[in-house]
Amino acid sequence: MAQSGAVILNPEVVQKDPREALVIAVTARAIFNLEAEHQLFLAEGTQEYTKYQTAHAQDPLPPGTAFPFIQAVQLVNQRLLERDPEERGLLDVIVLSNNSPEAGIRIVHCARRAGLEISKFCFVSEKDSTQYLRDHRVGLFLSADKTDVCNALRRGVPAALIFQQEVQAPSTQLRLAFDGDAVLFSNETDRVFQERGLQGAMQYEKDLEAVPIGEGPMKAFAMRLGRLREKFGVDDSPVRTYLVTARSKGDMSLRALNTLQAWGLRLDEIFFMDGAPKGPTLAQICPHIFFDDSMHNIQGAQDAGVPSALVPCDC
Repeated sequence: MAQSGAVILNPEVVQKDPREALVIAVTARAIFNLEAEHQLFLAEGTQEYTKYQTAHAQDPLPPGTAFPFIQAVQLVNQRLLERDPEERGLLDVIVLSNNSPEAGIRIVHCARRAGLEISKFCFVSEKDSTQYLRDHRVGLFLSADKTDVCNALRRGVPAALIFQQEVQAPSTQLRLAFDGDAVLFSNETDRVFQERGLQGAMQYEKDLEAVPIGEGPMKAFAMRLGRLREKFGVDDSPVRTYLVTARSKGDMSLRALNTLQAWGLRLDEIFFMDGAPKGPTLAQICPHIFFDDSMHNIQGAQDAGVPSALVPCDC
């Protein structure tokens, strides 16, 4: 860690072994609504931002989009430990922030006051904090800054751009929904669709029906979450996962299903939307986060009140 940064351990949380835990790194702006403070930073710079955060170190912050997600993660850990008190394959949430330690103290106070089980707070004071993701063995990175997300993806870390919105998601079960192409799968079919149109893409998928699709940026995270999910039965799991894809139920669905089977990834429910809007279905699912590569689909999900995160393809 750079000398200008600091790692603050949370004494109220048992520190987990990153070699066995699934580490999720979240930025402060994803956990709390810091939009007003961020505008101050953009308008007046680091020094004034730090002075403001230091002066308001004891003031609470409203929850951000990832707040209920972290609460649900805590319940998953609780269920895992109830099942096996010696369980080491837990979920571990850390904060990775470009803030200085001085500006970050408010984040520490707010998180601890809210009872969030964040094991450590990493304040880097550098433009690109994502260089530390691999040091902490991060398996998912959520940020409100697209540059950070792109840097993480380039480093091979599953990452998504989370948008600030009021969240109504339940905290009793961790629910995550994924788009297919360019998220779980590679974007090869999207490229074929752009080049050959719908009929060309359908024929392409039919010809390669038995050939697994390439891996998308969120595949590694989904696989690790799936292995955690398998520790529970079908009906009593604290984790539930969904695939909500624009693919049709016909020829274009078979290759996707064959790919999931080849990977050994079992999702709880799969929806082939055949190009229909995803928002109404997502509203029924009520996920803590919906991961998609299309801003059009993200906007539709947000209009339906569903918290969403963009997995950008244009990094």
